[in-house]
Amino acid sequence: METLAIILAGGKGSRLDLLSDRRSKPAMPFAGKFRIIDFTLSNCSNSGIYDIAILTQYLPLSLNEHIGAGKPWDLDRRDSSITLLQPHAQWYEGTADAVLKNIRFIKRRNPKYILILSGDHIYKMNYRMMIKEHEEKNADLTIASTHVPLADANRFGILTTDNNNQVIEFEEKPRNPKSNRASMGIYIFNAGALYDALENAQAHESDFGQHIIPKLIAEQKRTVFAYDFEGYWKDVGTIDSYLETSLELLDKEKGTLDLYDTKWKIHTRSEELPPVKIGDNATIKNSLISNGSIIEGTVINSILSPGVYVGKNSVVKDSVIFNFTYIGENVTIDKSIIDKKVVVGNNTKIGFGKTYTRNIEKPDLLFSGINVIAKHAVIPSDTIIERNCRIFDTAYFNSKQIKSGSTL
Repeated sequence: METLAIILAGGKGSRLDLLSDRRSKPAMPFAGKFRIIDFTLSNCSNSGIYDIAILTQYLPLSLNEHIGAGKPWDLDRRDSSITLLQPHAQWYEGTADAVLKNIRFIKRRNPKYILILSGDHIYKMNYRMMIKEHEEKNADLTIASTHVPLADANRFGILTTDNNNQVIEFEEKPRNPKSNRASMGIYIFNAGALYDALENAQAHESDFGQHIIPKLIAEQKRTVFAYDFEGYWKDVGTIDSYLETSLELLDKEKGTLDLYDTKWKIHTRSEELPPVKIGDNATIKNSLISNGSIIEGTVINSILSPGVYVGKNSVVKDSVIFNFTYIGENVTIDKSIIDKKVVVGNNTKIGFGKTYTRNIEKPDLLFSGINVIAKHAVIPSDTIIERNCRIFDTAYFNSKQIKSGSTL
């Protein structure tokens, strides 16, 4: 076997707060009908890489059910293999530790190259192009990189290269970044280089970005190169970035991710649902509406997952609504993310007013006016929810008006 792809898909996504309370980040819905991990899996399939191991950890059930035998990605063929691996005795301590704990499985597959991927980014990429450059450079390790806004650079591993694109410095999440050239968390290792790096690592050296890669570069025993990726790539690790990236799909000027590209399809496991039904007085503008949805009201610049119901005289604007949520009549929803199977009662307003008080319990997560409603929550009729609110499924509404910054 030439290439084994290892997808790291065990992350909790703690900055996504209520949205990742009951699912791992790669299992999050995105663009209506997809899950985040669909993009990485589709990239593998479209790149002709059919030997894949997925390392899961946090709340793996929904992810395991979604992936199954890999049929939507053409991974159930005789010459294909998809394996879901979970920690046996204790949780993985980092990305490198996750791979190390499965090193026996990897060696049994006997690959020439090991392609390490993150399962929680939104992008389309032909990995074959990166492998080709890896071979041409005679590299031991190649790191995919992209340019990010300098203000966000401290959230990523930052690369410094010479004129030949060889990496001479790698700093994980630096306080004062020297550049905005960021690691995408995509690595191609020669098998021997990976085995040596992991098996010679100290017990505390558990992460590729923090420990393994900086050590490889400092020792100068292995050649490490950067691969420049110029395409669309987004890390949707926060509530703001998730909503922003979702709504960018609807913006012709900002949106550069083409979901309708027949040459590079994004595959997913789809539920058997009827077509979308549009009522007589319904209005839909610049939105993505998924199968099984029934629209009796107005949807503007929003994304609806499968099976969503929008009642008469209701307006959904600049929002993302997950699967099988019921929105009653005369409801207004603005700049909100509503999880699966939520019931919103009649005459309710979610995203109301011009007061943008930060969320009191999570001020660093909810500050721009977005409301987040948890899976299975029930919002009583005639309720007004202002801005930056977190609503759990166990919420008790002792008032008809929920002030900005509240958590219920």
